[in-house]
Amino acid sequence: MSATSYDGYEGLNRLALDRAGQAEAFDAIGDRYDDAFPHKEGQLASGAWLADNLPAGSRILDLGCGTGLPSAHQLADAGHRVVGIDLSPSMIKLARQNVPVADFHRLDIADLRGGRLGGPGSFDGIAAFFSLLMLPRAEIPYALGMLHDLLRPEGLLALSMVEADVDDFTIPFLGNSIRVSGYLRDDLRRVVHDAGFDVVGEDAYAYAPSSTDVPPEIQLFLHLRRA
Repeated sequence: MSATSYDGYEGLNRLALDRAGQAEAFDAIGDRYDDAFPHKEGQLASGAWLADNLPAGSRILDLGCGTGLPSAHQLADAGHRVVGIDLSPSMIKLARQNVPVADFHRLDIADLRGGRLGGPGSFDGIAAFFSLLMLPRAEIPYALGMLHDLLRPEGLLALSMVEADVDDFTIPFLGNSIRVSGYLRDDLRRVVHDAGFDVVGEDAYAYAPSSTDVPPEIQLFLHLRRA
């Protein structure tokens, strides 16, 4: 699949699938999330790359912003105009408290179609930290294509995923259940390339939540430029 206008993707209808269960899990987690995931070195490093490589005052979308910590706060502190979206009302409420200078909306990624927060080319950068892994694999290329179009030419995307060969797989998560998807490293590179992005940097970190005894997961951070 090559990059083109997301309005032309018939497959984008997939992005309207019901994700209510996902939102309910994060609503239940609420402010426990940041306590369970206190160390986010990879996310902070990737956010710094995004913040430092865009002009001051750039408009940045924080996709799946969660509580606003650390990314929306980090990007706003760097002088950028941050627009965050999340499907969880509890997360949006916390984000507004944590980063009052940013603009937060309770929206699903599907709601970005049709210029809801600005049409093609309306963002200089996008942060998508562990948000696309909440989608089935069949939806991820369409989501990447939409993000490609929301970016200005040569705009930047900081993307993180967990390295795992899974598709819409149910896992326990802080006393709840969520569904996640992942890719092996080479497959993720191929998917972003096919969506119209150049990989300009890449990092990997081993990570485990502080509140569990599960083995560390491998988190992949890709620094992408719209081709």
